[in-house]
Amino acid sequence: MTENVLLSVKDLKRHFEVGQGSTLRAVDGISFEIFKGETFGLVGESGCGKSTAGRTILGLYNRTEGDVLFEEKNVHEMNDKERKNYLKKMQMIFQDPYASLNPRSTVLEIIAEPMEIHKLYNSKKEVKERVYELLEDVGLNRDHANRYPHEFSGGQRQRIGIARALALDPEFIIADEPISALDVSVQAQVVKLLQRLQKEKGLTYLFIAHDLSMVKYISDRIGVMYLGHMVELTTSSQLYDSPLHPYTQALLSAIPIPDPDIEESRQRIILQGELPSPINPPSGCVFRTRCPHAMAICSEKKPIWQEQEPGHFVACHLYN
Repeated sequence: MTENVLLSVKDLKRHFEVGQGSTLRAVDGISFEIFKGETFGLVGESGCGKSTAGRTILGLYNRTEGDVLFEEKNVHEMNDKERKNYLKKMQMIFQDPYASLNPRSTVLEIIAEPMEIHKLYNSKKEVKERVYELLEDVGLNRDHANRYPHEFSGGQRQRIGIARALALDPEFIIADEPISALDVSVQAQVVKLLQRLQKEKGLTYLFIAHDLSMVKYISDRIGVMYLGHMVELTTSSQLYDSPLHPYTQALLSAIPIPDPDIEESRQRIILQGELPSPINPPSGCVFRTRCPHAMAICSEKKPIWQEQEPGHFVACHLYN
């Protein structure tokens, strides 16, 4: 499947200097590949580094170490011209649809801006017609083009954000928690919209979220992050049917089941303690301070990232 790899992330690190000689290790050496046409889910609790990973992949943050290869070209080693062409192929949908839209611009101006920057059309009339097409693609209409972001609901604003991401006809979209700020009733609508657009336009997604039930629904493969590290990666069905890492097992046990009898009788895995600081992470395995299966070796040695089963990767001393 190597020829189908669209994006390859190799030992990517993004650290932040936070003063007094301290370093925040937001992303600390993750590796994975995303294949053309798939949806790759990236999950983990708040503070695990998944959003920082997405922004570093896009180039909004500079890498500390590692490589991000898009169509076999290193994103962080591109010149200005190469980077401009690259940004046409890769776009982002942000978590907060209101904060990511300029409140002083109309919807027409917001969606048209990337087209004008890249000079995709010869006239304003062509740009306007393209904006109308995009609005209709995301379930809005041309009458919305002259309104401002504050005149829309949260779900409608996210549709505008999706239309803006589609303005340059990208191949790859990073969706950074695109439904977490929306009402539950609207979340399913936006997810179905993303799936429809993927089929119609041949898109590839990196879908970042903490709602595992929704990630299972939309993703082909899923990577689980904890404190800046990737701890498990496999297909969506395999992850939910046979999770290997204790952290993944705990996350899955927290998903509510819409049957009161089953929900009341099932046993949840309750993690002890708080999420450690990425400024001073635990030695060895970063999960060991909360792991119910922690052993002596867990504090001494970092677990190896290995393929335990075909296509099923895990970093845990239980399988070394």
